[in-house]
Amino acid sequence: MAGSLAASIVVFAVGAILDYALVTNPDQHGFNVQTVGVILMVVGAVGAVLSIIGMVASGYRKHRTVVDDDRGHVIRREDTYL
Repeated sequence: MAGSLAASIVVFAVGAILDYALVTNPDQHGFNVQTVGVILMVVGAVGAVLSIIGMVASGYRKHRTVVDDDRGHVIRREDTYL
């Protein structure tokens, strides 16, 4: 779930760059970079919202298991995301 949230943020950022950082001629015909930027921002925002809803609905939580050798040395560590 966290990976899809990160991907949504990246898509949103790319869309924002295409929309706000690039300068194009408004009279240009054909491929409009600003329109692509807006579309990517909308897709990124929707993806982020759906990822957050999915994490909340599934009871997203982290479990950590640490096994040591009674001398303070960690033998095994497992992090599980549910």
